[in-house]
Amino acid sequence: MLIRAALSVIPRPRPSTLPTGTSTSVLKVDFEHLMGYQQVCGFRKSDVLPVTYPHVLGFDLAMGLMTRPDFPFPVIGLVHVANRIEQRRQLTAADRLAVEVRADDLREHPRGRQFDMVTTVTREGEEVWRETSTYLRREKAGRSERTDDPKTPVPQAIWRVGTEVGPAYARVSGDRNPIHTSQIGARLFGFPRRIAHGMWGKARCLAALEGRLPEALTIEVAFKLPILLPSKVGFSYSRGELAVFNARSGKPHLSGSIRSAGA
Repeated sequence: MLIRAALSVIPRPRPSTLPTGTSTSVLKVDFEHLMGYQQVCGFRKSDVLPVTYPHVLGFDLAMGLMTRPDFPFPVIGLVHVANRIEQRRQLTAADRLAVEVRADDLREHPRGRQFDMVTTVTREGEEVWRETSTYLRREKAGRSERTDDPKTPVPQAIWRVGTEVGPAYARVSGDRNPIHTSQIGARLFGFPRRIAHGMWGKARCLAALEGRLPEALTIEVAFKLPILLPSKVGFSYSRGELAVFNARSGKPHLSGSIRSAGA
């Protein structure tokens, strides 16, 4: 998969549309892998799947689609800008799950083009989990249109995010993009240091709220500035709104909302 991802940057004619069809897999959760994920992201060890865990179950399928010859963009250089997860039922390691991934909704963006990778998980024929990951292909120079950021909230916790987070999350997620695992790789893509995975940040927020959230919920986040490793970040959560920001400057890394099903 890494070789295919690297080869995807070679210039060649590409289609202008997303590939149709889906990639599917039926699986059972590996409990040892689950515990490794829970440890890296800060969850308690349990047979209950964190809400973000199915993302890693579908990651290989998503990468398989994005590295196909008929995909309109090289996978290296895509920016994960937003993520929405809807969970209808709590999942456990004992569940047998069917995972399906498809690409959808190619659209224009001020900086280029965006599309969604949609992952659904069904259990015994019932859809219980759905994720929409939005990716940006930058094709235009200049700054994105920005609105004024809200006032930096008062942190409810300060997290020290060490350099080990990048490689550790890469191992449990399968996302071994060099911007997360290699100092040289990060610099090649314009970062002064390695950066944390956006989905690690989202999972870490949910771990901080473990035991306080309903089983059926929707969590939507936008990824802002990357978390350079190492860093010290602030976390806040109030009335369903969450944020992660630089503890020193207040600049945002992640913002989002959590809503119970039907809210």
